[in-house]
Amino acid sequence: MSTGVILGLLAIGLCAGFLSSMVGIGGGIVIVPALVFLFAFNQKLAQGTSLALLSMPVALVAAYNYYKEGFVDWKVALILACAFVVGGYLGSKLVLSLDMSIVKKIFAILMIVMAVKYLFFDK
Repeated sequence: MSTGVILGLLAIGLCAGFLSSMVGIGGGIVIVPALVFLFAFNQKLAQGTSLALLSMPVALVAAYNYYKEGFVDWKVALILACAFVVGGYLGSKLVLSLDMSIVKKIFAILMIVMAVKYLFFDK
């Protein structure tokens, strides 16, 4: 892996970590598109790599800062985490059985729907 690639990945990770701790986004919004468009990953490889990254306790430091300020509901987080594990397993099984073009379209539609909601329908 070249120095340029390592520096690019470090920049993406820094950006994703910064945005994740600021507004709760990172993997799907920053890392996946960056890996696809800047590093020529296919959609499934980018998604799998992003999930592997999120499997590590990288968000723990950011979550701890929120916790110190009283902004973590541990009961909700634990319930969501349990459901997230099951959903992650089921979603990965489905996506891996789909054609790459369908996966990319699902990803793009989700991003568009969320952008429209936040821009025009969020109070």
